[in-house]
Amino acid sequence: MATIMAEAETRQRLLRTVKKEVKQIMEEAVTRKFVHEDSSHIVSFCAAVEACVLHGLKRRAAGFLRSNKIAALFMKVGKSFVPAEDLCRKAQELEQVMETKRSQSMQSQDGLRKMPRLPSLSPQGVKNLWIRTALFEKVLDKIVLYLVENSSKYYEKEAVLMDNVDGPILASLLVGPCALEYSKMKTADHFWTDPSADELVQRHRIHGGHCRQDSPTKRPALCIQKRHSSSSMDERPSPSPSAREYVESLHQNSRVTLLFGKNNVLVQPRDDMEAIPGYLSMHQNADLMTLKWTPNQLMNGSVGDLDYECSVYWDYAMTIPLGEIVYLHCHQQVDSGGTVVLVSQDGIQRPPLRFPRGGHLLQFLSCLENGLLPHGQLDPPLWSQRGKGKVFPKLRNRVPQGSGSSDSVSDKEEDEATDYVFRILFPNSHSEFVTVTHAPHLTSSLSLPLSGSSPFKTGILVVPKRSCSCPEDPPTLTGSSLTPPDLDQGATMWHPTLRKSSCSSCSHGSFSDGATPKGCNHERAPLKMLCDNMKNQIISRAFYGWLAYCRHLSTVRTHLSALVNHTIVAPDVPCDAYKGLTTDVWQTFLQDCTAYEEKDLLRLVYYGGVEASLRKEVWPFLLGHYQFGMSEAERKEVDEQVRVCYQQTMSEWLGCEEIVRQREKEQHAAAIAKCSSAASMDSPSQKMMSHHNSSVSNESQSSQSSDRQSLARLQSDSSSSTQQELLDLYTLNLHRIEKDVQRCDRNYWYFTPANLEKLRNIMCSYIWRHLDIGYVQGMCDLLAPLLVILDDEAMAFSCFTELMKRMNQNFPHGGAMDTHFANMRSLIQILDSEMFELMHQNGDYTHFYFCYRWFLLDFKRELVYDDVFAVWETIWAAKYASSSHFVLFIALALVEIYRDIILENNMDFTEIIKFFNEMAEHHNTKQILTMARDLVCKVQILIENK
Repeated sequence: MATIMAEAETRQRLLRTVKKEVKQIMEEAVTRKFVHEDSSHIVSFCAAVEACVLHGLKRRAAGFLRSNKIAALFMKVGKSFVPAEDLCRKAQELEQVMETKRSQSMQSQDGLRKMPRLPSLSPQGVKNLWIRTALFEKVLDKIVLYLVENSSKYYEKEAVLMDNVDGPILASLLVGPCALEYSKMKTADHFWTDPSADELVQRHRIHGGHCRQDSPTKRPALCIQKRHSSSSMDERPSPSPSAREYVESLHQNSRVTLLFGKNNVLVQPRDDMEAIPGYLSMHQNADLMTLKWTPNQLMNGSVGDLDYECSVYWDYAMTIPLGEIVYLHCHQQVDSGGTVVLVSQDGIQRPPLRFPRGGHLLQFLSCLENGLLPHGQLDPPLWSQRGKGKVFPKLRNRVPQGSGSSDSVSDKEEDEATDYVFRILFPNSHSEFVTVTHAPHLTSSLSLPLSGSSPFKTGILVVPKRSCSCPEDPPTLTGSSLTPPDLDQGATMWHPTLRKSSCSSCSHGSFSDGATPKGCNHERAPLKMLCDNMKNQIISRAFYGWLAYCRHLSTVRTHLSALVNHTIVAPDVPCDAYKGLTTDVWQTFLQDCTAYEEKDLLRLVYYGGVEASLRKEVWPFLLGHYQFGMSEAERKEVDEQVRVCYQQTMSEWLGCEEIVRQREKEQHAAAIAKCSSAASMDSPSQKMMSHHNSSVSNESQSSQSSDRQSLARLQSDSSSSTQQELLDLYTLNLHRIEKDVQRCDRNYWYFTPANLEKLRNIMCSYIWRHLDIGYVQGMCDLLAPLLVILDDEAMAFSCFTELMKRMNQNFPHGGAMDTHFANMRSLIQILDSEMFELMHQNGDYTHFYFCYRWFLLDFKRELVYDDVFAVWETIWAAKYASSSHFVLFIALALVEIYRDIILENNMDFTEIIKFFNEMAEHHNTKQILTMARDLVCKVQILIENK
């Protein structure tokens, strides 16, 4: 029995995977209007289909020695199925082309240039070549259907395609993807548009350690503390400006080209800590080149949950525009990789970059040199050596100045690690920096060795033009040579002539040192006037901003006062409530109802939730089935009343259901009789059919007579026309309920056929008592978690009735949904104006229709069951602890958690719905509830500060 269940579960898992991939492909086809052949969804779809096709395949069907079982299977099918035969021919041609290309790759480059361009496939595409080809040729569904129809020939009994239900379902799932057109055209932004929700969250997780960076033009959120508090309520730290840009550049895009990337490059951010590894990348756009280094802890998302840790690591991350770099000091070690020290125009050295072994330093310099072309270059340039490519330039041996021996290339030095200084030059650009060199007799080479054995005598200094008075005033140099330790202090060894005074009257005075007199009012007066003007403008802007802020604050308090309770319930007074409602507290309350007040218990539930083992006992109190303070005898009396009411309701609608079923039988028999009477009655089979119809009619009449009592009871209080309307209305609702119950959370362990029958009974009982409302899709989703926890039909019926007193208004017959949308709009407009501005740009976005499913089902479809339990009990307790509209703040928390992703990608209405659909059941519920409680507290403080 266990083996049968395991096999069934395997089949269902494979089928669910295919369903998911089909959905992804169809969504991509709708949102992007096309599906590219290299789409990642195609790769995963082909892998999922191949897993199903190979599941339970007989060994002899694919051949004992064949490594490509799909190819062997399709070739065998092709012997008796024409579409498969055509597919085999085309797939074999593709394999032959790839094999030719693989063999040709061993020849010379000149030979390759003469070869025609052959199609290239990714490794995943090659792996699933036969399935991909069948999909693109639109025969995959036909081949799979053929395999289903002839499954006994190819598959074992436990295979997916052998199953009478799963096999046809799989074949029908493939019809949609096979009907699509797949494009080979690669648009400019093909590989980086419309990433999935998981990828968007992964990108944001890398650079989202600092929360968000507020827009400088954005109005501040209306979040203030009490007047005696000196800290701001909004304590969100600002992110590093380069964080998101860096992460986006890691994913190739249409604006930036990745020139170089290497992981595990060591950097020592501070002297008092060890070097940490990180990812080094070089990027180029139309204007500049940028070098970026980010610690591996940020790349891996392993910095922990503390904002402080994220902030520290982002402080270590570097973004260096290479336009600011003048020198690259390269140090090579024989036993390890090289080190690069970047020196900027102002003489500041960046932390050394230590490359791992394996020639990565030379590769970095080669990529840098290629990226600088055609406008820039390295000085000295890298040498090109046949058979090796780029190599370091050879150095000359340097000898003391009076020795008389000439420079020569050392053979020994070729094999040793040598230090270099490379300069970045832009010959054709008019830079604001000029190069000052020593006298010719001090210069011995363009290459500057930094090793102690070869004294370096060339001093090349970068001097800002604004520091030089004129070209004919050269700086004076002290000393005749520079030793390696003096290189960093080169800026202190020359003395340019100081700039002449901008004050015309002072410039005529004679000062031996060339300096302006101290206290020159001619220079200070314009500066003082400028500072005064700036101060007045700042004060004016601050005042008018404060005035507008206060006016808006008054309006805010008026609109939001009804959304929250005016009394703030603290989590730590009188005791810590984050532990939740524990077994000890609950047992104490049951023994002595006066030990805890209702508000104390609700505070515990609101901040900490309910222990899983207690939910069956506590939920009836939270939903109003019991009242806090009831004795055990009173609770038993309530249970008995509910049970009697439930049984009576069931007997009523069951009697009506029998009548409905009987009517359906009669209608079915009448339809058969009508078809039979239209045909000739001469044949024996038709006479037999007529006899069968008459027997069915007689049976229905006898069955109907047995139900006359139920029908008489229903007709006693109403006319026949009213009874007919009642039966029609209940029949319509009954069919809706049966369809919804059968597909309600079938993947959850609790919903076996027996428990689905309980779900149906409760829902039919509720609808029978509320026929004026009727059944609406989604009501089963609200009942299901209650039944899972309570596992009692009568109790679940009563609690569901109490729950629907609030939830009924969210369905189309009520008007609460429009109120939710309006309140959500006000909250976002007030608490996050930047997000509201984005929504205002998209007209339909401001209606907040993407929240519809959230409010309709209390986030039931957004979370897994355990998280649904925690969220629901918090919503029920929040009515007394913070707000009866707590669902608004949960929705706002969901938006705020992903607000940076929404803003960064400028999502429109369709994209945000798609994003949250993909993120369903992947949310961090603890984070959502914590943020929702904080948002409630912010609004309460906002209203409290008069």
